[in-house]
Amino acid sequence: MKTLFIAITQYKYLNPAEIKQYINIEHFIDYLIIRTPMETAELISWINLLSQSGFPTSKIIIHDNITVLTRCNLCAIHFKEKDERIAQFKYNHPDIQVSMSTHDTKHIAQAEALQLSFVLYGHIFKTNSKPSQHPRTENEINKALKFNIPVIALGGINPQTLKNLPKGFKGIAGISIFAQQNMNEIKQLKEAWKTYV
Repeated sequence: MKTLFIAITQYKYLNPAEIKQYINIEHFIDYLIIRTPMETAELISWINLLSQSGFPTSKIIIHDNITVLTRCNLCAIHFKEKDERIAQFKYNHPDIQVSMSTHDTKHIAQAEALQLSFVLYGHIFKTNSKPSQHPRTENEINKALKFNIPVIALGGINPQTLKNLPKGFKGIAGISIFAQQNMNEIKQLKEAWKTYV
């Protein structure tokens, strides 16, 4: 499997400005996980506008909304680690790519047993989205990277912190790094990743 660059939307109501940003960075990323508190109908409209603006639906991963997945003809969905629908959904939809967020080895093992496509694991570094939570320890990270399922690093990753990322991750995911208008930082991150791998 190739390494993955995954952007995650900010958890807010999305507008056309975000569409412009994701169109601009589309060639730098492999997937965009859409996670938002928007109502289903509004979210479908936003995704349709994103698609009509030129963003490929093959790069869109919807976060846990099966109705949006179906209505927008998407081919990938991402779940929280404790979502009880995962096993049944994976069994009933072998043609859909399924991934999951994880915070411990128990859930990474579960994802591997279910043959999910990949897991997000974090957070790795201090992050503004979870200021009161401590990052994973070096021991926790080493244990997480012993699984065969691709493990994607999440949390506080930028061109500077990437230098301290333990070896073994199959990609990175982030919110703020991809939401910023600064294209140079995203380019730097991509270049720094070449050194990491």
